[in-house]
Amino acid sequence: MESFIPVLNAIDSFMWGPPLITLLVGTGIYLTIRLQLLQVFRLPKALGLIFKAKNHGEGDVSSFKALCVALAATVGTGNIVGVATAVKVGGPGAIFWMWMAAFFGMATKYAEGLLAVKYRSTDEKGEIAGGPMFYIRNGMGEKYKPLATFFAVATILVAYLGIGTFPQVNAIVDSVNISFGVSKLATDVLLTVLIAAITLGGLQSIAKVASKIIPFMAVMYIVISLGLIIIHLDAVPAAVSLILESAFTGSAAAGGFAGSTIMMAMQNGIARGVFSNESGLGSAPIAAAAAKTKHPAEQGLISMTGTFIDTIIICTMTGLALVLTGVWQGDAAGAAMTSAAFASVYGVVGSQLLTIALALFAFTTILGWNYYGERACIYLMGTKGVLPYRLLFIALIASGAFLKLEAIWILADIVNGLMAIPNLIALIALSGVVVAETKSYLAEEDAKKNAQEAIN
Repeated sequence: MESFIPVLNAIDSFMWGPPLITLLVGTGIYLTIRLQLLQVFRLPKALGLIFKAKNHGEGDVSSFKALCVALAATVGTGNIVGVATAVKVGGPGAIFWMWMAAFFGMATKYAEGLLAVKYRSTDEKGEIAGGPMFYIRNGMGEKYKPLATFFAVATILVAYLGIGTFPQVNAIVDSVNISFGVSKLATDVLLTVLIAAITLGGLQSIAKVASKIIPFMAVMYIVISLGLIIIHLDAVPAAVSLILESAFTGSAAAGGFAGSTIMMAMQNGIARGVFSNESGLGSAPIAAAAAKTKHPAEQGLISMTGTFIDTIIICTMTGLALVLTGVWQGDAAGAAMTSAAFASVYGVVGSQLLTIALALFAFTTILGWNYYGERACIYLMGTKGVLPYRLLFIALIASGAFLKLEAIWILADIVNGLMAIPNLIALIALSGVVVAETKSYLAEEDAKKNAQEAIN
């Protein structure tokens, strides 16, 4: 397997180079234009719906819990390690391009959530089943069924070999070992038991855990990040200026930083932004489909907030911490760089708090991707494939702490990209449906608002 690494690296570099990045961002721009900047004008309503959605209609979980399952998968190591990697290679300007990817990605995530509810179905047990494989087959037509099957297979492979298992398990056991001195074996055993107990309970169990952990971990990380920003408050204008300037001029070499070009900032910022919020990859709509709602557009708006929370808020906090403390110019990279930023303000406690955040982020990502892979498995094999899928997933979690097969991670990266292609084709093909559903929903909401104002 190791002998294939050069070939896999070449494929990976091509996959996540200009072709896919252009398709991802281009789809977001196209949808933004067709939806008339919906992510700007309807963002306040979308944020309000997170807690105020009526949750009427078919579905397995509330809209809030569906969002939490999606956030469980997206808010992960990418928010800490991914941002640091982007800034290390692309300089502070990468943060600006991360924002751009998120801005247009919000329109993409909206369309995904809407279509997920519009074309969802039920499985043999009467549970909601949805996601790109359903809106490809049910929306585009039976002749596109092979494209839907291709997406489902890619989803299972990513859940098993990539985002859902090995990187997350390694991040947890390594960070806990370094910060708290707990043996990797002990952490791995505890992690496996917890994952088994939760995932064997299915969506309801995953949603229940995610709806409690996600708000807690997001608030905790935002609070410690805000503390760091407040301490460096006088340097914030200069940091923002550096981010904007570097995005269009590149960054000169400084300290341990080798320097970067505009293209390096752009490519790393966009790629890491997409890795973090997963807009366009087709993962989040699998969770969105399970929401209790009558209106596809309503869930689309709620899904859209996932990208806003993940990248505009959480990734920005990490990026500002790196720039304000100057650690991006040092020799540290990845999680070590972010840890150095927090340690510069909070000392050892800062590193330990970051480890807790990283562990929780990675833990919930495992839960979210377990569910995505399971729904793809049901689409391909029916409910009879669920138990074997779960048992194999748990076995991979148990072995994840001891596997360091570089080839598997590169392969997972490639399959992750392959997930996005059929999904993006469907989003473009069904964009007319997205626009029509949006107009209908907003007209209905505006009519209700006007009627209420007339009564008042």
